[in-house]
Amino acid sequence: FHAETAARVFGVPVSEVTPDLRSRAKAVNFGIVYGQQAYGLSQSLHISMAEARDMIDRYYEAYPGVRTFLDNVVARAKQTGYAETMYGRRRHIPELKAKNPQLRGFGERTAMNHPMQGTAADIIKIAMARVSRRLEEEGFAAHMILQVHDELDFECPIEEVERLTAMVRDVMERVVDLRVPLIAEASTGITWADAK
Repeated sequence: FHAETAARVFGVPVSEVTPDLRSRAKAVNFGIVYGQQAYGLSQSLHISMAEARDMIDRYYEAYPGVRTFLDNVVARAKQTGYAETMYGRRRHIPELKAKNPQLRGFGERTAMNHPMQGTAADIIKIAMARVSRRLEEEGFAAHMILQVHDELDFECPIEEVERLTAMVRDVMERVVDLRVPLIAEASTGITWADAK
């Protein structure tokens, strides 16, 4: 996805996307989700504000539906006072009515971010509940010990690794039916660092 974005934003074939261009596109992809403006992007990529603004403009030219979506999310949040996840979980945003422009801007960025980040949080929590249920139902000795963003970490006997990996991948890839498939990757190791 980041390579495809880099190709569109920088006008090069995907095969010519360098690691640096991909990294910049990744920053824009995530920055847009957070409602990041040119200043924030310029700081994170150590580039000029003009270059950052140009990257954001090219991103919206390449993905005009994203701008429309974000504008609609903010307009709806201003109307209702909250933003909502795909599952209906609401985040009330009183800052949208603030007189202070910086607070209002924070409210707008929060409104843009909540549907995506909040939905991602909902999805991983649903996956955790389903995995936990299956660990018990299927008699695993394994334990889920940590969740970091979209990652679940387990401690398990070596003889359960393959079966656990298959079960967790199955749950995480089928936890929600989206137009874009969820792909779960797994890695193992004696320590967490080894598994990375």
